[in-house]
Amino acid sequence: MTDLSHSALSLVAASAAIPALMSCVPAASAETPDDSRIRPYTKNRRYWQYKGKPLLLLGGSKTDHIFLIDDLRQHLDAIAEVGGNYVRCTMSQREGLDLKPHKRLTSGKFDLTRWNEDYWTRFANCLKWCDERDIVIQIEVWDRFDYSREHWDASPWNPRNNINYTYEQTGFAREYPQHPSRDLQPFFHSIQGMPHYAPKLDLVRRYQEAFLTKLLSYALDYGNVLYCMDNETSTPGQWGQYWIEFIHAKAAEKGVTVCTTDMFDDAWQGEKAENTPRIFGDAKHYMFADISQVNSRNYDEAHWKKLRWLIEQVNKKHPRPCNHVKVYGSGYKTFGTGGPEDGVERFWRNMIGGSAAVRFHRPDSGNGLNDYAKASIKAARILERLVPLWKCEPRMELLKDRKSNEAYLTAKPGAYYALYFTDGGSVGLDLTSAPGMFDITWISVSMGVTTRTSAAGGYRLMDTALRGGRVVKLSAPYKGGWIAAVVKSPHRSGHQRKAKTRQP
Repeated sequence: MTDLSHSALSLVAASAAIPALMSCVPAASAETPDDSRIRPYTKNRRYWQYKGKPLLLLGGSKTDHIFLIDDLRQHLDAIAEVGGNYVRCTMSQREGLDLKPHKRLTSGKFDLTRWNEDYWTRFANCLKWCDERDIVIQIEVWDRFDYSREHWDASPWNPRNNINYTYEQTGFAREYPQHPSRDLQPFFHSIQGMPHYAPKLDLVRRYQEAFLTKLLSYALDYGNVLYCMDNETSTPGQWGQYWIEFIHAKAAEKGVTVCTTDMFDDAWQGEKAENTPRIFGDAKHYMFADISQVNSRNYDEAHWKKLRWLIEQVNKKHPRPCNHVKVYGSGYKTFGTGGPEDGVERFWRNMIGGSAAVRFHRPDSGNGLNDYAKASIKAARILERLVPLWKCEPRMELLKDRKSNEAYLTAKPGAYYALYFTDGGSVGLDLTSAPGMFDITWISVSMGVTTRTSAAGGYRLMDTALRGGRVVKLSAPYKGGWIAAVVKSPHRSGHQRKAKTRQP
């Protein structure tokens, strides 16, 4: 294809190019059976199963557009090494000119009917390498920040930068200087019936459809992929629902099913949110919920209350997994990230609160895969081996003498209890309806290891058994974050083992 000027390529010719482009999608490989694909757990649809087994999705990474980094394979190994199995993959359009999805011609302009092979080869490699490591990859198709302010200046979708259409043909403006939360970019209104829709945008939508078709030509071959339409959108729901239906249609052509959602910006407002409630009653489009934005601006007990309200609303009529592909907590950003310790607390409140997938946001708005993140992921995997969280639910009423934000509990009473202390402390655990003996394992959140030592009582070895049928006082071994995994013992007798002591 030769380099054409705007004036040489008419609207009709541009529109005609799209079907040809879409017909050139590579043939799909052998279908992946649905029972091996990521989907809600058959025995508890609030959690995920993959390859037929329930699992928690846990992660942290140094960036969001993970497929575009040069050391991807090594970074995936580092994630997997600490127990991570969940990454975020924004289909970024904001990187350098050589890492855009479309081909850049010698003229410096982009051709929206041709592809940048480097971009898509990196994407294909990411899918393959995640699949090899049993890492679930959550794709975000569109990110509003990529199409406004400074990123619009270099965007292939900006008429100034491509050979395929003009400002007049599309109605695009030369700049969008406002924060994208204002929803002033008509790129996100190309669906008929939307507030800022105009017939000129049909041309843009055809190129959008071609982009997503290209993405799916790779992604639908894999069973470890979740699909989120947007990053923290404030655009009306028709936008995301159109693309969800588009994805489901392509998946049906291939004979597979996939799980889709959208991420609304106002989840942080909890009961005052106006957009997030679209998810609650619509399980057809929103097959899982990504409520990541509750992890910004909210701290301590307020975070827990809004988190629990959101999860309860999501599961009231149509139980589904609740994901957090972004857990903020670092950088002390003005919009409410707090520091690294806040990120750790949010990570654990999300997990104890009934979330199915939790990932630390990238630096410097999150812990990424720093030491805080690695330790929490390791600790969570230790807990998962002891307490199957998909068999539990939050049971805060079983905690006695608890201070605000001191401790959080999920349990299957009589069988499993997972008690999280945010920074040391002591609470009563009500086991009056649970007689018998229980094993207790203490897990350090800051180190990702178990311990039996205690600072109290002069180096006293901690009890590893508890007698139920009463309220038991549990005290965290030290300051900092701790998990007490309390599990019904199938072997111990009714006599509690006495703690051994030695002089300091």
